[in-house]
Amino acid sequence: MAKKIYETQTVKQTLNKVQVKSMPFDWSINPYRGCAHGCSFCYARAFQSFIGREADDDFQNRIMLKTNAAEALDAQLSKLAQRFSYDIGELQNHVGLVVLGTATDPYQPVEIKAKITRACLEVLAKYRIRTSITTRSPLILRDLDLLSRMNIDSVNISLNSLDPAVIRMMEPGAPLPYKRLEAMQKLSAAGVRAGLFIAPILPFLTDSRESLEQLMTAAKDHRASFAMTSLLRLSPDVKGWFLHMLQKHEPELVPRYNSLFQGAYPDPRYADKIKLLARELKQKLQLYDDEPEKRGASSPAAEAAVPASSWMPGPEVEQLSFPF
Repeated sequence: MAKKIYETQTVKQTLNKVQVKSMPFDWSINPYRGCAHGCSFCYARAFQSFIGREADDDFQNRIMLKTNAAEALDAQLSKLAQRFSYDIGELQNHVGLVVLGTATDPYQPVEIKAKITRACLEVLAKYRIRTSITTRSPLILRDLDLLSRMNIDSVNISLNSLDPAVIRMMEPGAPLPYKRLEAMQKLSAAGVRAGLFIAPILPFLTDSRESLEQLMTAAKDHRASFAMTSLLRLSPDVKGWFLHMLQKHEPELVPRYNSLFQGAYPDPRYADKIKLLARELKQKLQLYDDEPEKRGASSPAAEAAVPASSWMPGPEVEQLSFPF
């Protein structure tokens, strides 16, 4: 196993504006660049070229720590607060939803000692900013004391299979499945809205009805409030590394992937089939988003008027590139 190299970086700003209009949030925070979880499909690998690096194992072995991220975040929010005469309500409305973990995991192992993510959360708590966190790690439980007094929109526990062999093959440094499910259960028990982010669904590995239903059932049993699904997207840089790992572990699947992915996205017929299956299973297990407006209903009476077959039980979330 290659030795991990940790580098430090001083940043001018921590809040990054999300330019993709289809995204349900306005700002992202990523306290680290690179991720020790080493997920072979991670779209953030494509960002390596921006700093003259490759999308290969350098991504999981050279981790950059944004050591002043919390201080930069406080400076940004303080400046905004001043604009609104320190009216926190106005500041909240202006900022909207801030998401941690859009590119690299904010709770990857180095966070145990570095505590950069925790420091950023303390700043967000100070300004009562609505926050969502996406992670594969049960390390988030360390910060339950902080999460319980924050304006938390959701914690999205990312997991795409209950099979430890698949996880070890495609996410060599990530925590095993039931550790993540247990973390979700404990978050929910503590009153933090937590759910499952099935990201991404891997063709021929995790996309069967049996696999997805078992995963969603386990999530439901572990008090998931919702489930989101994401189809695999393979940009050119990511595709090279992903197929390299697939060739190493499941070489017979490489031709099937090459056929399915003529570009970054899978064949539309396949995508439609998997989206339909995911919706069906989420509806069956009642894992839709529990906010009425996101289910197409705004009151109990309105909900009763909406046919069950027309409900969209939780969003499908496309893998997208977000700024660091």
